[in-house]
Amino acid sequence: MRRVLLAITGLAAGTTALVVLKGAPEASPVAQELSALRPSVVPSGPAPGRSAAPTPTSAASARATVTPKSHATRTPGFRTGTSARPTSAPRTTTTAPPKSTTRKVTGSVVSNEYGNVQVQITLSGTRIVDVVALELPQETAQSDRRSEEVDGRYSGTAGQVVRKQGTDLDTVSGATATSTSYRKSLQAALDRAR
Repeated sequence: MRRVLLAITGLAAGTTALVVLKGAPEASPVAQELSALRPSVVPSGPAPGRSAAPTPTSAASARATVTPKSHATRTPGFRTGTSARPTSAPRTTTTAPPKSTTRKVTGSVVSNEYGNVQVQITLSGTRIVDVVALELPQETAQSDRRSEEVDGRYSGTAGQVVRKQGTDLDTVSGATATSTSYRKSLQAALDRAR
């Protein structure tokens, strides 16, 4: 069995070498030099008890030599083998621009003779985008009305605080104490936001 395998292997190697050497009009000097240095591959005889059938290439394969693969020159960026393709470029990481974060900051509670005032600002980055009065005086009908005037003028997305982006607000007539307390709580919120 070993002899049969050796015979088949030798025959295949010899046929391949013959095709390679006979396929080119002239063998390269390297192939000629290697074939002179290497011994010929000769298939062994038939297995005991079997007769060998003559094949047209058996005589040629007995004289053929196996040539080793030539070593290809490696080109940087390419892999050698059956399919050469460039290596992938290094990945570049792009950083997305920082998103504008919205945050809320609450000012301190400021008391006056009519009650407490506390405001909360909403910031987008460093810009004031909204103001809400969390607490305003509402003990009497008159203080409630004045608080509504202050809240209506200063608070909200279209109020003076958003338009002026600070505490430089016009005092509401008749509600000086509430206007002053509102500005103080607003300033406390701005100080905390920094």
